[in-house]
Amino acid sequence: METPSVNPTGEKDTSQLKQQWERNPQENFDSTTEFRQQTQNLPTETLELKMSSDPASQFIENSQGTEKLVTRLEGDSDKSHESTREMPEFLQASDVWYCPDGSFIKKIIIRGQGLDKPKLGSRCRVLILGFPLGSGLPEGWTELTVGVGPWREKIWGELIEKCLESMCQGEEAELQLPGHSGPPFRLTLDSFTQGRDSWELETSEKEALAKEEHARGSELFRAGNPEGAARCYGRALRLLLTLPPPGPPERTALHANLAACQLLLGQPQLAAQSCDRVLERDPGHLKALYRRGVAQAALGNLEKATADLKKVLAVDPKNRAAQEELGKVVIQGKKQDAGLAQGLRKMFV
Repeated sequence: METPSVNPTGEKDTSQLKQQWERNPQENFDSTTEFRQQTQNLPTETLELKMSSDPASQFIENSQGTEKLVTRLEGDSDKSHESTREMPEFLQASDVWYCPDGSFIKKIIIRGQGLDKPKLGSRCRVLILGFPLGSGLPEGWTELTVGVGPWREKIWGELIEKCLESMCQGEEAELQLPGHSGPPFRLTLDSFTQGRDSWELETSEKEALAKEEHARGSELFRAGNPEGAARCYGRALRLLLTLPPPGPPERTALHANLAACQLLLGQPQLAAQSCDRVLERDPGHLKALYRRGVAQAALGNLEKATADLKKVLAVDPKNRAAQEELGKVVIQGKKQDAGLAQGLRKMFV
């Protein structure tokens, strides 16, 4: 069953929305400064299953800080009530929702209709306002398909997709991002077609979609875009993880590729976890052993790094990358030992 689309002749006046948007950006969302202060120094969110994962360090989870912001946005002060009274009538029905992975806050300006939300394959007619140039998103009315298309490859596209999956037909909302000091971005979901949850897909459909994401991720990785590649690998893994165990062998390659992206993105802890998933299925996977060794060295776990790298060289003695990395670990270990010895001598002087 398809949700009726809006007649082109009945489209909302985008110029009016833009004027309203430009006139009251601070009234619409006046907690930007506090949000930016509360979202500094947050823990890194797991990239593997939450594109996550983004990879950008500013899109991370902090449940306590987010809850405080929600309380702030809901408003219990005289100033908040006064601001609300000054808002136009269509801004009165407001609510706040924060993305579970902490990547953005959504303030509902106009509530949507019904309970249905876009799912995989839903074609959504949306109005996008206020997103920065270079985001890859068009300004104004456009049509986006959940789970399909290159628009999802950048961080902005991923955020839009997460937001759309939380919206009802007719809903208008503002999005505020951690660290973003400007006015919030606005998104309107005008209509959408019926989609399907991932659990409704047949096994063959999930595997086919995962292969597409895998292939696109590899293209992006070769093009020097580890962030986009990681998002593709993560989406592929989310599809395959819903299959009965042990799952397809492709999961091993996806975790190994994801680990390579995470190392390039400066996320050694996540990279080590991804390699663990590979080695649980294939203990002799040389790339996973090497990448875990590199990750452990970056984390300062030199004994674990040495053990993994020696396993690689035991099978492939001429592996130059493993030889060089092991040499670095040995040097790093000697420096640590020298520092420890110096510290001990000072204790007994």
